[in-house]
Amino acid sequence: MELGGRTLSLETGKVAKQANGSVWIRYGDTIVLVTACRSTRAGDRDFLPLTVEYREKAYAGGRIPGSFFKREGRMGEKETLSARLTDHLIRPMFPKEFRHEVQVFITVLSSDGENDADVLGMLGSGVSLCLSDIPFAAPIAAVRVARVDGDLMVNPTTSQLEESDMDIIVGGTADSIGAVEGGAHEISEAALLEALEFAHEHIKQLIELQGELIEAAGKEKMAFEPSKPDPELVTAVSEIASDRVGEANHTFDRDARQSLLDALRQDVLDSLSERFPDSEGAIDNIVNHLVRADMRRMVLTEKVRMDGRRLDEVRAISCETQVLPRAHGSAFFTRGQTQALCVTTLGNKFDEKMIDDLAGKSYKSYFLDYNFPSYSTGEVSFPRGPGRREIGHGHLAEIAVEPVIPTVESFPYTIRIVSDIQESNGSTSMATVCGATLSLMDAGVPIKSPVTASGVGLISEGDDWEVLTDIQGAEDFLGDMDLKVAGTREGITAIQMENKIQGISMEILEAAFERAHTGRIHILDIMTQCISKHRDELSPFAPRIESVKIDPSKIGAVIGPGGKMIREIEKTGASIAVDDDGTITISSVEAAAADQARAMIQAITADAEIGAQYVGTVKRIMPFGAFVEILPGKEGLVHISELAHEHVKVVEDVIQEGEKIDVKVLEIDNAGKIRLSHKVLLPKGENR
Repeated sequence: MELGGRTLSLETGKVAKQANGSVWIRYGDTIVLVTACRSTRAGDRDFLPLTVEYREKAYAGGRIPGSFFKREGRMGEKETLSARLTDHLIRPMFPKEFRHEVQVFITVLSSDGENDADVLGMLGSGVSLCLSDIPFAAPIAAVRVARVDGDLMVNPTTSQLEESDMDIIVGGTADSIGAVEGGAHEISEAALLEALEFAHEHIKQLIELQGELIEAAGKEKMAFEPSKPDPELVTAVSEIASDRVGEANHTFDRDARQSLLDALRQDVLDSLSERFPDSEGAIDNIVNHLVRADMRRMVLTEKVRMDGRRLDEVRAISCETQVLPRAHGSAFFTRGQTQALCVTTLGNKFDEKMIDDLAGKSYKSYFLDYNFPSYSTGEVSFPRGPGRREIGHGHLAEIAVEPVIPTVESFPYTIRIVSDIQESNGSTSMATVCGATLSLMDAGVPIKSPVTASGVGLISEGDDWEVLTDIQGAEDFLGDMDLKVAGTREGITAIQMENKIQGISMEILEAAFERAHTGRIHILDIMTQCISKHRDELSPFAPRIESVKIDPSKIGAVIGPGGKMIREIEKTGASIAVDDDGTITISSVEAAAADQARAMIQAITADAEIGAQYVGTVKRIMPFGAFVEILPGKEGLVHISELAHEHVKVVEDVIQEGEKIDVKVLEIDNAGKIRLSHKVLLPKGENR
């Protein structure tokens, strides 16, 4: 089919035939192979053991990996984010009780540099699962949406994205939206809904296309009957636990509720262990089901939540800046039992983050890192570096804040934000957005406007539904949706939606966006009471950075032979970075060092002017005159006849090598040669 002005094709039956399902997707010259495999036996875990792998082959872009081993290693950030987004889309489409291990493997085999493979991988995951014998609810598809000059476009090219004010990936079924993620430059809720409806129309077309392939080549689905708990056990547990579950859910305190539920589980086990031996896991599942059902009844019927809040109420918020004395900018953002410590550090050009992927090497002058230590939930685990969750949350917060970050030209610093979660009970990524904004303003970064964020949940039973503002952990776990929306007063900057059900209607999304907007403005009002704008002065511990623009042809003069000149400049104590476009970045802790370095660079790159006077240094003496350095690296000739008013027989009779003399530029020829005079600066009749 034609999609966005390019041909998209789906093929199966030629490659990876031993996989349960596979599809070869080509879009432009980008090719992705997606396979789906399952284990032959079901496991005993109480969740779906699904893994999504997304791998970019270096040869896909005609590159050799840059690692020491010169081969692909663990997934990079882009691969991790793409795998995580695919997981969000397909996980709700499996039967809830399915316990076979499932692996979806997305391999990027060819990349044309214009058509991103991430949405192709999401499309292919659904196609490969539908072609396989693995139970899967319905075909799914995904597209990317951009907006250029007010016009929406599907699957924009890389060059088109550079002109767009939104970059949003949307996945779903023929009936509803299943996953959304992306960033934008302060767009309205109405514009976002329009983009989602636009995306859904193209999703329907893609589902129609894959339907033809599935009908022609799809396998018969494996027999699967979900196991059902013993009805007698369900009745016995319910008789003991139902009332006590309601009491626990109405304590409105997380720790107290958990203590009551733990005691309840133990009492149920003690009461039923002889009658129903070896049923601990089944009993636990039944109790969890009772807790979930009661929580949802509270929301839909009583309009009250597990912590006693109204459905549209945000938890108590506190903000604090300047919490770390030596950091360039720091802040605590606390919302209920979720707390983020966010720290902004300013660096120079050498601190930029290098990105090495299929597009080649590039550098980022702004980035955000998110950490989720185990102590934030009172647990014990060994720290093993950032996982998929940490990378995903950090990326979402990073793109949320990015639209308000000043340009490098106006603020020539590398900006790194770190969010260390100190306490977690839901929406830590949204707390990171708020804390990051506070720390940026505390650091004196001239951001365009403050960014805040709010999470919204969903409880639905049949046709009844309610959206919840600022969901906590239990509401995320027991609910149907986790929608995160970040933005300024002017509009949305980032969005992410994860579902536990197979899709969300436009009616629900519209209500959720409105609730997120109200929550966002409420949080922003509280944040601006703490700090309303960026500080006027940078931290005394932050480097002082400025830029100087020179003619690119003079870069060699600044660097000098073998870097000799730039090393001489850096003896001032300043660090110097030179770009190919002639931008020179000077950074130092002390202003005096930067001033001295700037003066040296200006002297090196200055051009001699006819009629200008200089104090030059005699570099070489020749029989016919002397070469005098008037600017760093720039010499001119003082002919012997221009040394004095009287006739000079020998140059050394007038000047010596190394001596400083006053000279004036008489002429600069087309070849750049400079003719100087000393005598024109001497009074008539006066000799040296």
